[in-house]
Amino acid sequence: MTGVCAGQPDAPRHAGAADIASFLEQLRIERGYSPRTIAAYHADLDPLAGLACERGGAGSAFDWGRIDERAVRSWVARASRDGASPRSIARRLSAWRGFFDWLAEHRGGAGNPARGVRAPRLPKRLPSALAPDQAVRLVADPQAQGFDAVRDRAIAELLYSSGLRLSELISLDIRYFEPASGRPRSASWLSLTEAEVIVTGKGAKRRSVPVGRDALTALRAWLSERERFLTLKSLPEERALFLSRRGQRLSARSVQLRLKRRGIAQGVAASVHPHMLRHSFASHLLQSSGDLRAVQELLGHASIASTQVYTALDFQRLAAVYDAAHPRARRPDPLPATPVSGADADVSASSTRSGQGAASSRGVALPVRPGRAPRPTDRNPS
Repeated sequence: MTGVCAGQPDAPRHAGAADIASFLEQLRIERGYSPRTIAAYHADLDPLAGLACERGGAGSAFDWGRIDERAVRSWVARASRDGASPRSIARRLSAWRGFFDWLAEHRGGAGNPARGVRAPRLPKRLPSALAPDQAVRLVADPQAQGFDAVRDRAIAELLYSSGLRLSELISLDIRYFEPASGRPRSASWLSLTEAEVIVTGKGAKRRSVPVGRDALTALRAWLSERERFLTLKSLPEERALFLSRRGQRLSARSVQLRLKRRGIAQGVAASVHPHMLRHSFASHLLQSSGDLRAVQELLGHASIASTQVYTALDFQRLAAVYDAAHPRARRPDPLPATPVSGADADVSASSTRSGQGAASSRGVALPVRPGRAPRPTDRNPS
């Protein structure tokens, strides 16, 4: 909590960097957060030091205690005006709450100024999933040849076959490696003999996920192409399952770009991303099996609530089939206009006023048909 808020733009980062680094190290060691998650936390915490200096002024002693609830609320309002999404604001507030709790425990901080601040309401949205025929068209490419094509087919098949997170996919090794020569043991790896992948997911939780027949075929083709490529280029052996053309572990960004291009090339969608295949895996498996607990285990969700959102996707699909196929679900054609006069007109008007029917512009009372309301959900599982 020491340092000086100098006039330089990067001074706040240096002033609070030690505390932030200690907090992130605890997340890495005690909670087992992945490097990608740690980087996200760092990006969310970085503006905090600037906020503390903003409250104290240039040249003042650095103090986290200058950040009070009013300062946090002002930041939320400013971020909203600047166009930040409710989800990004909520994520940043969550990181701030955790950091201030850590400060209170390890640095004697007083209270948590972010604890009582709520983010703007998150929009209710369902995860994006492909239809089964779209998913098959995206991943299927039995004639794939060449380094990129064979690798990309294996990636797409594995994502859809096993529902992996992107971070789990790129962390896969070709097999299990024991720690040696300063290199750690494998956290995630492929087991062809058992037809499964063993992955370390969120919270350092390990799980085994089956790999389907088509995905195994694609993976064997990739392993053969991978070995040929390393030999041809005289590159050293690399434990990573999926490699770049430099012979190094493939990055998350590369997978995202390659999959997006694949979606466009296959005529599926321009916005295909790795998590869409994870959503498709979960949705299609639930449609076929109806076993929510099994889907939860395969996805690695800590809470069943994160998995239940896929029941809403299944309900939407069933509702669409029902509306299209069931004769009693179809809305009736408009009733033909009939002249209404005298006593009949009085009855019709009285019926409408009493709420028994909805009057059309031509004075004909039509029955009210309630529409089907979608099941509400405010979760977007990971």
